[in-house]
Amino acid sequence: MSELFTEAMAQLAAGVAVVTARDGRDDLGATVSALMSVSLEPPLVLVSLASAGYLNEVFLRQDRWAASLLSSEQAAIASRFATPGRPSARLLVAGTPHHRGEHSQALVIEGGVAALEAETTKVIPAGDHTLYLATVLSVGYVDSARHPLIRLKGRYRI
Repeated sequence: MSELFTEAMAQLAAGVAVVTARDGRDDLGATVSALMSVSLEPPLVLVSLASAGYLNEVFLRQDRWAASLLSSEQAAIASRFATPGRPSARLLVAGTPHHRGEHSQALVIEGGVAALEAETTKVIPAGDHTLYLATVLSVGYVDSARHPLIRLKGRYRI
């Protein structure tokens, strides 16, 4: 059933984001398509991370993190952050405009459709993933002139 379930969920288009966190002197991040708005008042978002991943361990220690909602021109960045065994996020953004978020000190990728910083308020184990419900601390930018990067049927759509 898992293959059929995976195929069924691949039929649902999803925006692509990179979530990042600073862990001491290191920066970590991953590509996600499971990031959603939960509430306007207060502003809340939810992100889902694989429980077995190192980024999940970091999110359990670091309450503050950033999400860069990628634009259609940033498929290469999404692929870099989705590669297993990837190096430090600082190496993955080399040559890509970015800055540190004021509230989280996490890397924020520029040139996307939007970016935000959040603080986890609730951690919810969910099967082989962990859900992080978080209060939005700031919206770093919104660029409505750009088109979002979408994932559909296992591929990035521009």
